[in-house]
Amino acid sequence: MSNVVDVTQDTFKATVIDSDKPVVVDFWAEWCGPCKKLSPMIEEIAEDMAGEVTVAKVDVDTERTLGAMFQIMSIPSVLIFKNGEKVDEFVGLRPKAEIIDRIKAHL
Repeated sequence: MSNVVDVTQDTFKATVIDSDKPVVVDFWAEWCGPCKKLSPMIEEIAEDMAGEVTVAKVDVDTERTLGAMFQIMSIPSVLIFKNGEKVDEFVGLRPKAEIIDRIKAHL
């Protein structure tokens, strides 16, 4: 069972904005090659950091409003939220260790 939560426009506020812990949100699409390479790392991070952070995914093809709201121009884009505010973001495939370091900077 995955520790990654699929987020929609309807669940974004409850899952991300109202969370009492940092939330990592992966904006992705099924057709995106780099997204497919990032996905296993996102799954591992969700498992490794369970209890410390919430890890969520947003499919930009089905959730266009969320993509537009956060001005997602390229995918994968990963945004980190803390206390309902975006505190970090990066675009493209990054090493797992770098992603973890960026998350830990906001714990």
